[in-house]
Amino acid sequence: MNREELIHEAFEGKKSLEEAKEAVLSTLKDLDLGRLRVCEKTPDGWKTNFWVKEAILLFFRIQSMVLIECGPFRFVDKIPVKRWKGDEGVRVVPQAIVREGAYIEKGAILMPSYVNLGAYVGEGTMVDTWATVGSCAQIGKYVHLSGGVGIGGVLEPVQASPVIIEDHVFIGSRCIVVEGAVIEENAVLGAGVVITASTKIIDVSQSKEVVYRGRVPKNSVVIPGTQIKKFAAGDYQVPCALIIGQRTEATDRKTSLTAVLRDFDVAV
Repeated sequence: MNREELIHEAFEGKKSLEEAKEAVLSTLKDLDLGRLRVCEKTPDGWKTNFWVKEAILLFFRIQSMVLIECGPFRFVDKIPVKRWKGDEGVRVVPQAIVREGAYIEKGAILMPSYVNLGAYVGEGTMVDTWATVGSCAQIGKYVHLSGGVGIGGVLEPVQASPVIIEDHVFIGSRCIVVEGAVIEENAVLGAGVVITASTKIIDVSQSKEVVYRGRVPKNSVVIPGTQIKKFAAGDYQVPCALIIGQRTEATDRKTSLTAVLRDFDVAV
């Protein structure tokens, strides 16, 4: 029986935790070292490895609560904090916390922030001050998560897909992306945009609106918006997200981003 099958059998209660312990621990080690991902891109789109999420949940059952000391601070938890050796090629500013079982690729920059287990942060990405990357979230290469951004995590149900932020995405200050939403490559989210699985994402850049849910198409420039909805008590404004234009692929990405922010007057 291979590792995947053994973990799934233990999760279903058909094998004991003791029988699956080494498989669970090796899975968490591979996640920590970037040899394995909770979710990976295939030619048919993003595929979630459900058995890896099962391993994470089994890991919680295996682990005992322990005292964790960090300088003058003490914490009590089941999951250790990643201990940096200094040769990983990652810039880690004091108060940046990463739990073991998350992977930070070489060239990433972590300002004071938090990355939960199962998450993946790609090369060249900036996780800015007080940004949080939830469990199993997948952050691509050269992404900028601005100050206070909240990227949601999801462990249960195991079939639920995590939040995906693809390469070269810019997420403005205080944005929230949760419930397995996908932000496709090169997209720009202005400050305060909230994207959930049910948020209406309305492309208003053409003569006729196009509505998306749970996915921001690549190159989109997005700002917060509202839409009138009828309730029993009357008509009220409810939040939505508005696609107001597209990033230009013909120019250098950094130049393009600057132009987008200027041309569309997007707050970040």
